[in-house]
Amino acid sequence: MGLQSFTSKFSPLSSFRPFSKPPKFHTTVSCSLSHHLHYHHSSRQLPLLARTLSSTAAATLQPATATVSASPDGDKGVKAPQWKAAIDFKWIRDNKEAVAANIKNRNSNANLNLVLEIYDKFLNLQKEVERLRAERNVVANKMKGKLEPSERQKLIEEGKNLKDVLVTLEEELLKLTDELQQEAQSVPNMTHPDAPIGGEDSSTVRKLVGKPREFGFSVKDHVQLGKDLDLFDFDAAAEVSGSKFYYLKNEAVLLELGLVNWAVSEVMKRGFIPLMTPEIVRSSLVEKCGFQPRGTNTQVYSIEDSDQCLIGTAEIPVGGIHMGSILPESSLPLKYVAFSHCFRTEAGAAGAATRGLYRVHQFSKVEMFIFCRPEESDAFHGELIQIEEDLFSSLGLHFKTMDMATEDLGAPAYRKFDVEAWMPGLGRYGEISSASNCTDYQSRRLGIRYRPEPSSPPPKKGKGSSAPTQFVHTLNATACAVPRMIVCLLENYQEEDGSVVIPEPLRPFMGGLEVIAPKCK
Repeated sequence: MGLQSFTSKFSPLSSFRPFSKPPKFHTTVSCSLSHHLHYHHSSRQLPLLARTLSSTAAATLQPATATVSASPDGDKGVKAPQWKAAIDFKWIRDNKEAVAANIKNRNSNANLNLVLEIYDKFLNLQKEVERLRAERNVVANKMKGKLEPSERQKLIEEGKNLKDVLVTLEEELLKLTDELQQEAQSVPNMTHPDAPIGGEDSSTVRKLVGKPREFGFSVKDHVQLGKDLDLFDFDAAAEVSGSKFYYLKNEAVLLELGLVNWAVSEVMKRGFIPLMTPEIVRSSLVEKCGFQPRGTNTQVYSIEDSDQCLIGTAEIPVGGIHMGSILPESSLPLKYVAFSHCFRTEAGAAGAATRGLYRVHQFSKVEMFIFCRPEESDAFHGELIQIEEDLFSSLGLHFKTMDMATEDLGAPAYRKFDVEAWMPGLGRYGEISSASNCTDYQSRRLGIRYRPEPSSPPPKKGKGSSAPTQFVHTLNATACAVPRMIVCLLENYQEEDGSVVIPEPLRPFMGGLEVIAPKCK
């Protein structure tokens, strides 16, 4: 997993979790329960981006027979990786005090001592292998000259013995390499020095926008509003799919489509390239982005007997769009805004916060993603959170932006800002968005580099004329998580007569609809 120095902000450590099975498609699906081109914006209004579940996903998830069950890991031994991360273990060893403090501050279960122990064994064994290889070469060179038969036979035996020993040691060296990378996956990215240290309660407020609306009547939550206005059907969805699924009906459908089109349109004005992504990806890609598709309490739905998963966020397929690439510096920054459906197990979630649309297994989301040069990532992090604040302010929402504490950071995040909006029906703030700077944590695993352009033309072509490549930095942020936004809008814009007013910015994207009114009985 990615590690990053406080000074240069490069993550020398990435991780992997290997999969040995090739992708296969079966009729039984098991979900283990456990996110440079220059785009010129046109003033022409975008067509609706309405989309049902993609045909690939639908075909895979609607087989003749489908079962849902927990899928534990079988093999407890070390598996040979199908890909290797760019890991700088020397940096880790040389900065072990800072790495250890970071692990402690994040309340991570990473075992740094074990990583360093395996690394020392690796170095010692590597030196021995290199010594024996040199000795074998000496023996081979001696055999090129004229020798007595007895002397030649002696060298043959010596060479054979060296070969046998080398085969054994090289196998051990390969095994240590795999163990080293495997153990490193639990080590999180380094943390921004200004990030608050501690649990979620230690997170600090960066900005407070607006104030709660004062109601002259008893407010309803979004579940009651949806029932009264005939916008949702949770009961039918529970029969069809299970708990935490839903049908949107009537104006709620227009609201979802309007939110998606509005968010994409607004973000495109800021130079982002629109994408619609695959919603089934390889498990290895999920891991390279820093998620654990088959771990305990995973949020990822994995497809049984395959190396594929459903995405929990468009961050994953967008992160993979340039996987294994060396980008020209002139192409950076690459800024994307992606629409996708998202699927999450929500394992371990319980309580009032799970009621209604607040926490569901499937939802639509508009995600922003940036690939940039290392020295620019802090500034782009600020740009992403500013876009989020502008979007939510334009809808008249009351919210606060939080600088999240170390224990609340996901493994890839160097720093994360959350936006929490006031939800009067729930009587509390609820997270509606986040923006994370992952520095080079993901790019070191995804193999995404760029080649800096020389400050002056090289004297001549040939070896050494090109600048060495560097890893890009990646950032992600939510422009619109649709269900949470619907919760906010219904609860904040409800009227005493039971109707809900549509904020003005959304009306052009909803056919001019101004009010969701109670149905005539």
